[in-house]
This record gives sequence, C-alpha cells and structure tokens, in this order.
Amino acid sequence: MIGQNDLPAVNAVLNASSAFLLVMGYVAIRRRLIAIHKTCMLAALTVSTLFLASYLYYHLVVRRGQHTEFGKDLNVPEMVRFLYYAVLMTHTALAAVVAPLALYTAYLGLRGRLERHVRIARWTLPIWLYVSITGVAVYWMLYQLYPSPGAPVQ
Repeated sequence: MIGQNDLPAVNAVLNASSAFLLVMGYVAIRRRLIAIHKTCMLAALTVSTLFLASYLYYHLVVRRGQHTEFGKDLNVPEMVRFLYYAVLMTHTALAAVVAPLALYTAYLGLRGRLERHVRIARWTLPIWLYVSITGVAVYWMLYQLYPSPGAPVQ
C-alpha cells in the first residue's frame, strides 16, 4: 500500500515513466509509426498530469505548503548545493512552460495541424524530457543523496 510519505518516490517513477514514453514516442514518429507515437505521447501527457496532481497533493495537503529543504542539518558541499538549486530552478521554470506547451502541441497533433505541430514539438520534446529527467534528479538528490533528518525514507 502506498502511503502519503511514499508520494515523492511515486512522483519520481511518474517522471521517469514520462521520459520513457516521450523517448518511445519520438522513436515511433521517426519510424513513421504514427499510431504508436500518438499513444506514447498521450500516455506521457496522462502520466505527467498524474504527476502534477500527486505533486500538488503532497506539497499542499501532506506537507501543508511547507517547502522541502535540501540537506537540512547536513554538511552538503557548496558545489552540490549549487548544482541542486541550479537544477531545481531550471526544472521549475521549464515545468511551468512545458505544461501549456505540451497541451498545445497535443492539441495541434490531434487536430491534424501537423506542420505547426511538428514545429512546436521540436521545442516541446526537449523541454519536456529535461523536466522529466531533472524531476528524477531532484528526487534523488533530495531524498537519496542528502535526505534531511526526519524526511520520509524512500
């Protein structure tokens, strides 16, 4: 049974799943397997939506809006702290951009506006992949590499 404290690990799995589906969707379209591409991309959109719902629930309900501190009370090397915050800031900023961008890209594809879909997807895919992969990296650094004392063990 998955408990509320397991949600960060669940979110990491959802991010990793999204990245996998995005790569599979890209490979499918490069091979002109349009139905598989469509299935993978819509599945990635669904998984990313589940991630967002789970993430918001965890941070707003479980943690009651308190942010999670990186390496609290630990001797985290400055370079690692800098790297964590650099990844976190770019991840967060691009996540805000990619949510509407992914929806718009899917809308164009589903409506058959393929020329515009392809043009926008060339930007959407790398941003979405970056957000999915760095989501896993943030989880790993926060909960595995330097977990704060009292943080849920994942």
